[in-house]
Amino acid sequence: MEKGINFNSPAVYRIRLQEHLESDWKFWFGDFTVTQETDGGTLLTGMVADQAALHGLIRKLRDLGLTLVSLQRMESQPEKGGSL
Repeated sequence: MEKGINFNSPAVYRIRLQEHLESDWKFWFGDFTVTQETDGGTLLTGMVADQAALHGLIRKLRDLGLTLVSLQRMESQPEKGGSL
């Protein structure tokens, strides 16, 4: 773990999936942005409250039969003026 990062605080995560999900999948992922990538995969981007919520999200991906390619923690708060 990196020093100075509180993993039990809200943070923006970028989750890459192997499957190509259409925008109607947004229903399954609440406030996450669902973006189709040119390689056929999907990128989910959004705020996660804490590690427990992150584990719940990963469990949901598994239960839906989706393939997790990568998971990246971004900044702790969304950038002002940016869209998620």
